[in-house]
Amino acid sequence: MIAAPPESIEKIAYNSVSTIPTQEPNDQYRLGYHVWLWLTQQEGTLEEAVRVSTARILIPQDEVLKIIKEKLREQGIQLSR
Repeated sequence: MIAAPPESIEKIAYNSVSTIPTQEPNDQYRLGYHVWLWLTQQEGTLEEAVRVSTARILIPQDEVLKIIKEKLREQGIQLSR
């Protein structure tokens, strides 16, 4: 999805959304970008980042959040917010 070192925040953010079904690839990229913004700016909530991305997601938002959180934890991101 993105050519960056595996431990980079960019790669972690985009990997966290890589299995989420979207209407088209650009929706997944936009979702990954907003997760990256949320991780780097540390503002707002993950729920807000998903909503603001306006990605056309093909599964319920609560499932999306569960998947992203799980993938972030698997990659060593501690979620305290």
